[in-house]
Amino acid sequence: MLAINLGFMERTVVLIKPDGVKRNLVGEVVSRFEKVGLKIVAMKMMWAKGDHLGKHYTDDKEYLISLGKKTLKTYEDYGRDAGKDLGTKDPLELGRMIRGWTIDYVGSGPIVAILLEGRHAVDNVKSIAGPTMPVNAPAGTIRGDFSTDSAAYANPEKRGVENIVHVSGSNEEAAFEEKLWFHESDIHSY
Repeated sequence: MLAINLGFMERTVVLIKPDGVKRNLVGEVVSRFEKVGLKIVAMKMMWAKGDHLGKHYTDDKEYLISLGKKTLKTYEDYGRDAGKDLGTKDPLELGRMIRGWTIDYVGSGPIVAILLEGRHAVDNVKSIAGPTMPVNAPAGTIRGDFSTDSAAYANPEKRGVENIVHVSGSNEEAAFEEKLWFHESDIHSY
């Protein structure tokens, strides 16, 4: 049985990435979260640096291998050759490439970091954002409405997938990201 603590509201992190900021989608993105009752408890605009993004996008070996395996699966699904396009089929090496491209992409312009609070905040934010790959995101989600990018295009172009937002994937990830992106003095209770 799932235990629910009714006195606790979840918190989760959203980063509006440079493509979302440059396309003037900040208000639209924020509006979608506010309309479902999620509360902004911290928000700031910043230009994230490589070392900070390196903490966010971990260089953990298992994580990198999982990125590489996803890349190989994408290439397989589209009938393409990762070795030919990227020079390797090694999942760890591919994961390192993807991580580097993602850090370069998110560090390419200003971002808006938001800490949201509310009931089932992590799950609700993930649902509103849609799947990570915009090509798989249904209409009505942020990624489905504002991007058509995919790894099938981004990888051969050696760049990160432009998907408008990052959202925390779990409560554990949200807690880590909250501490990474916000100081206690940034967070407001009301």
